Amino acid sequence: MRWWWVLVLLALGLVFFSPKAVSSSLQKADWIVVLGAAQYNGEPSDIFRNRLEAALRLYRQGYAPRIAVTGGRRPGDRYSEGEVGCQYLQARKVPRSALYCEQQSRRTVENLTNIVPIIGKSSVIIVTDEPHLPRALILAEQLGIRASGFAVRGNFKESYWQRESWLAVLARLGVR
Repeated sequence: MRWWWVLVLLALGLVFFSPKAVSSSLQKADWIVVLGAAQYNGEPSDIFRNRLEAALRLYRQGYAPRIAVTGGRRPGDRYSEGEVGCQYLQARKVPRSALYCEQQSRRTVENLTNIVPIIGKSSVIIVTDEPHLPRALILAEQLGIRASGFAVRGNFKESYWQRESWLAVLARLGVR
């Protein structure tokens, strides 16, 4: 029974995802956008740190001159994900003038919606986990953001892949 669902997901993926949505050839852009992930008392989680390190490598390689880090606070948090991410990058010599720290969003669609007034019509490279990237690119497209993506690879649980696959299908259908 489990394989049946995998086949359904693959079929839906072929129908709903455009081939250019997850491009293997990265082009230069105006911004690198790091989608938020958990932070713990001012320190990025391992997943967030991996995203930040990927963005830092892209920045140092000249793929974009600016980095936007997104993510708000959970109830009870002293720090936002955006704030922690920017501090992490500043500690690694990214100038404050090259950073934008979005600190209000709690969901992927909010991460992207909240940066639209800052990035305008600029091109972006979205940096997030490999299972999350297709959905993020679909949402960016729907918001009119010119985006390519950089997938941070890792040892992700099968449940994360399944959840993101379904959410990507729902996003393609307009359900956010």
